[in-house]
Amino acid sequence: MTVKIEFLGHASFLVRSGSYTIAMDPFLNGNPVAKKSADEIECTHIVLSHGHADHIADAGPIAKRRGATVFGAFEICNFLGETHGLEKLEPMNPGGQVKTDFGFVALTRAYHSSSFDGRYMGMPCGVILSIGGKTIYHSGDTALFSDMKLIGELYRPDVALLCAGDRFTMGPEHAARAAEWVGAPVAVPMHYGTWPLLTSDMSGFKPRGVEARIMKPGEVMTVG
Repeated sequence: MTVKIEFLGHASFLVRSGSYTIAMDPFLNGNPVAKKSADEIECTHIVLSHGHADHIADAGPIAKRRGATVFGAFEICNFLGETHGLEKLEPMNPGGQVKTDFGFVALTRAYHSSSFDGRYMGMPCGVILSIGGKTIYHSGDTALFSDMKLIGELYRPDVALLCAGDRFTMGPEHAARAAEWVGAPVAVPMHYGTWPLLTSDMSGFKPRGVEARIMKPGEVMTVG
């Protein structure tokens, strides 16, 4: 089945297949590179990698408006339930899977931090999304780590969405190495150039044996 991936800007994506649309780390309002607002996002499910505002700020309002089911760390789900009255929550932690009508969601390890207004939001994670017979790896925010090889071995992603903005996460050179280790045929850099603190130069993102796809906000990629 065809899967379409729309880059919303920063680390936010919409993944569509059939009647399902999954928003990954939705951050639109306050995102200077986003072409859409949170009110324009239509989705059936939301998947969150960690609790920083530039990844979850719009998740609660979108989920409330759309009745979307939210997948995320146990602490993030508790927070969204308390602050937005959400009930369609799927709390998780790294290592397991939640099976769904469209496939499954799994969380992987990531090396970063995770908090919101000083509140601990659980472990930072990467995301494995299986939908439409395709598998997408969203690294979340992370440093390079060698278990990315294991992520590639276990899940065989078709696309890797990899943070590459440096300072807080991998830079483009480390993200290129991550792309090689994960081994997905296509790798897309993200989480770069949104603000001056993040590099906007992706000339170093040149993974060997992997197609490097530089997407602009609003651009859609078809997989399959």
